[in-house]
Amino acid sequence: MKLYWGPHTCAIGTHVLLEEIGKPYEAEKIDAAGGATKEPWFKAINPKSKVPTLVLDDGRVLTEFGAIAIWLARQNPELNLVPTDADEEQRALSLMDFAVGTIHGQAFGRVFMPERFEPQDPVHQTLGLGQASVKKQGRQMIEEAFAIVDGQVAGREWAAGDRFGIADAALFFVERWAAEAGVELPANLAAHLERVKARPAVRTVMRIWGEA
Repeated sequence: MKLYWGPHTCAIGTHVLLEEIGKPYEAEKIDAAGGATKEPWFKAINPKSKVPTLVLDDGRVLTEFGAIAIWLARQNPELNLVPTDADEEQRALSLMDFAVGTIHGQAFGRVFMPERFEPQDPVHQTLGLGQASVKKQGRQMIEEAFAIVDGQVAGREWAAGDRFGIADAALFFVERWAAEAGVELPANLAAHLERVKARPAVRTVMRIWGEA
């Protein structure tokens, strides 16, 4: 398997799962922020022009954090990366989807890429609804979302089930962005982040990403 990743992306969650699984894989860093995902060679691999992108040994290409996470979990059932209990499985998927779609895509998206959400019409520009307003809205969304998840993980070591899993990998990549966005992590999420960072696989990945 070969993972394409870029700094400051959710691909770190996929990288962590690969390292946790412990099977052979390659990881290639690309300048995603600098436009590498838009280059013809990469678009030939993944027309969506985004990371994480996981190329399997048989040439198949997997995309989207959640889909890749589920595939990896199903290929390695002995690790229980997705809980076997139906209620805990639902919990894991719900938390992962919320982290990926709402906290990452909508909330942090507004903070890190406000131009994508900035109103373009002159009326809204006159009212001052520019990038500063978009970022403010994003931070508020992050705080509200973190407050919800903080209550959901209270009293738990891991997000779902009794061991580290796909939901923890998803929460990890949004938790680590909090400081950069000027948002303080609630107590339970801050403790969760430290537990994740203490795992050997995560320490390895963070060294590779230059964040150790």
